[in-house]
Amino acid sequence: MTEQLIPVSIVIGDRTYRIKIHPRDEEVVRKTVKTINDKIVEFRTHFAGKDMQDYIAMVLAWYATLPDKTSAGNFEKDTIHDGLNMLEKMLDNHLA
Repeated sequence: MTEQLIPVSIVIGDRTYRIKIHPRDEEVVRKTVKTINDKIVEFRTHFAGKDMQDYIAMVLAWYATLPDKTSAGNFEKDTIHDGLNMLEKMLDNHLA
């Protein structure tokens, strides 16, 4: 039986995104989004930036360079890569 994708809303920075994920990935996605938002707050406190996009870019660079064992947990490397690609596309659409 094929597992159906479920729609979830995530907030990154000051924007809400509606994505579809496998139910088994929901907890990891939510934890990842929380980590990203926590890092945005941390970077805003420590670094100068022009706008939210600067902080999101900083966090994506930080997250993309984490060792796999630190960030991946049970989440497959390909799934993380796909998620980062999706976030990059969302940022590109926002900047366009």
